[in-house]
Formats: sequence, structure tokens, C-alpha cells
Amino acid sequence: MENQIKPLDPVALELGGLSIKWYGVIIACGVVIALLLALRESSKRGLDKDLFVDLLIWAIPISIISARIYYVIFEWDFYKNNLGEIPKIWHGGIAIYGALIGAVLTAIIFARVKKISFWQLADIAAPSLLIAQAIGRWGNFMNQEAHGSETTRAFLEGLHLPNFIVNQMYIDGTYYQPTFLYESLWNVLGFVILLILRRTKIRRGEMFLGYVIWYSFGRFFVEGMRTDSLMWGDFRVSQVLAVVLVIAALALVVYRRMKIDPPYYLADKYGKTPKRK
Repeated sequence: MENQIKPLDPVALELGGLSIKWYGVIIACGVVIALLLALRESSKRGLDKDLFVDLLIWAIPISIISARIYYVIFEWDFYKNNLGEIPKIWHGGIAIYGALIGAVLTAIIFARVKKISFWQLADIAAPSLLIAQAIGRWGNFMNQEAHGSETTRAFLEGLHLPNFIVNQMYIDGTYYQPTFLYESLWNVLGFVILLILRRTKIRRGEMFLGYVIWYSFGRFFVEGMRTDSLMWGDFRVSQVLAVVLVIAALALVVYRRMKIDPPYYLADKYGKTPKRK
């Protein structure tokens, strides 16, 4: 049976000599859905919707570049002898944490230039980031990458996965853990939780910090299952960064609750200063 299993075609469309891969299509869909959600919420919060469009114009290319730089830094043993490969992003090799670092830095600078609060942008964007990441992992699925260690077909079928996922996890004669799916589902759950929290008495900034904590906590465990981790000595880079981000985000929550008075709540209209209690 295994000999008859063929992987899904990673190419979505061919136009002349140009191949459009499902990876790019799926990533683009994630970005569009995330933007639409952010535009809808920014309108509710009294923020100019065009701000997010303008932000994306800068954030997308910068995030791609920073994702590549992040990957190259931790794979320098290869790239120092193959400098010509560094700009060839189509050969693979980008890291989501690198993209997020680039996006956050871009948003901070953008907010300063536009003279608005970074936390306003970040709180609105947080659920959008999670759903975009959840969708984007299916691009990894189409490329048969970001998988975990070896497993059996019986184990995968025991998870009650549809056959198209089980079959796609059959790579070069071996079945692998669908870690892309574990992370995608974790992100979907986080997305739902953030949407619920958004309507509660949560302070500004805590929506974004909650996103950082949720994603990093889940990524720590998923990363421990993967076979393609970037390494820093004996440590997996993403696991180290996940721990640092969780601690830093929790510390920021505590610090801001102790120092910011009066509190600004997410449920308040942006631009409106809440009354002291």
C-alpha cells in the first residue's frame, strides 16, 4: 500500500515557466484573512483602518528578510561557505520567530512615526497573527516539512486523521509525526481564546502579551518533537527563545499592572481615557 502513496503536488499553478506553489498561496491566504480580521476590529475600536494596510506594506517584506536572516544566522556553518545561497529564499530556509521579530520591530517604529500606541496595534493584531500562523502551517504540510520524528501509520490512524493527512506524512518510505498540525490546532485554540478575552476586562497590551505567552508555550513542546530544529549548541533555538519570551511577557504583564495607573482597558474605545477607580 505504501508504495502506491504519492505526495500531494506542491505546485498549485503553472504559468509558462513560472510555478506557483501551494506554500505561497496558503501563506497569502493567511495574510489576507488576518488583515480582514484586523481591519474589522480596528474599525470597532475607532482606529483608522488604513493604518494596518500601510503597516503590512512595510511589515511583509521586512518580516521575510528578517525570517531569512534569523535562519541564516543559525545555519551559518553552511552559508559561510555558500554565500551565494543566502538570497535564494526559494530554496527554503525561513523561520517564523525571525518573521515575528521583524514584524514587531516594524510595528514599533511604525507606531512612533504615526504617533499612535504600539499596544493599540498589537492588541488588534494578536488574534490575526495566531490565525495566520495556524493557516500558514498548512503550507508546511504541502511541502512535507516541519514534521516530527518517525512514527507508524497505525499511530496516525489512531489520531483519527483523514487519509490525506496520513498519506502526506509518508515521506521517503517513513511516516512522521504531523507537528505542523499540532501547532496549527494549538494556534486555532489560542485564536478562539483571544477572541473571548477581547470582550472581557483585560488591560491594553495584555492581548498581545497573551498571544506571545500562548504561542511560545505551545511552540516549546511542538519544537521538542521536530526533526529540523535550528540548534544553538545542544539547545533548540526556538525552545530557548520560547522560554525567554514567556518569562519576558509575564514580567511585562506584572510590571504594567503595577506601574500603569489609571489602567487602560482593551474594551474601551481607543483614544478615550478611562476614569480612575
